[in-house]
Amino acid sequence: MKLSILGCYSATPRIIAHTTSQVLETRGNLFLIDCGEGTQVELRRHKIKFNQIKHVFISHLHGDHYFGLVGLISTFRLLTRETDLHIYGPKGLKELITLQMKLADSWTNFKLIFHELTSKSSELIFEDEKVTVHTIPLDHRIYTNGFLFKEKPFERKLHVSKAEDLNIDKAYYRKLKQGDDVVNEQGYVISNESVTYKGNQPKSYAFCSDTAYKEAIIPIIKGVDVLYHESTFLESHANLCAKTKHSTAKQAATIALKANVKQLILGHYSTRYGGLEGFKTEASTIFKDVLLADDGKVFEF
Repeated sequence: MKLSILGCYSATPRIIAHTTSQVLETRGNLFLIDCGEGTQVELRRHKIKFNQIKHVFISHLHGDHYFGLVGLISTFRLLTRETDLHIYGPKGLKELITLQMKLADSWTNFKLIFHELTSKSSELIFEDEKVTVHTIPLDHRIYTNGFLFKEKPFERKLHVSKAEDLNIDKAYYRKLKQGDDVVNEQGYVISNESVTYKGNQPKSYAFCSDTAYKEAIIPIIKGVDVLYHESTFLESHANLCAKTKHSTAKQAATIALKANVKQLILGHYSTRYGGLEGFKTEASTIFKDVLLADDGKVFEF
């Protein structure tokens, strides 16, 4: 998996602090997660090809998480896009986007397929042969979901020389990689494990923003490889969490610890602070492997 951070600051965009948006590349998919103002400019800066984005996931309908979407769709239209675009987000998103397009008389020449979400329980919203995406119900001032991206198991790898020694027809190599036993040219059953070995370890990524501290998400994200959890405040402003329904860096770290995740990425920082190191310092008192998101950073795992 490759995660490109296009923006990871809260509320107000600035020259050096962009609102939430990120791109996750995994198993042939390019997923856009949230689409704050200016996202399409950052996509260009990162040299991410627009036509490869086929699925957009919007966590909630606060502007710093979706104000860039209608502009991106408009640009897709100007670039004569023809590929369908699937958009997953809260009920009401379709109305917001289509109203702007209607008033501008700016309809697309590609299909916009909205998957509007209302469930307060985790649900499967996307699946193909290699990846699944589930919602993670969060606790914010309005209806909000995070997203859990999980790779499906990789095909097993083949010991070609062993397969040849056992006179297995090449036509069965695909079945072996898929985990099946096969019959060789002499009619003997060859067990899969005798000629294959385990493939790459599938990865998982959980995006949790925006949210107050919520232990109910722990069973959903248990053991993920990487957790991105919002950390709007330092402990000096922890008193603001209840009112704003945001989290501190320490609260994000506590979730990471209790969920037994491998790595924690902090983000969605309030711009009231002079730097980011304080977030890592506070989170590291609770959870060991803490990384700081920042605009332009790329994580591979």
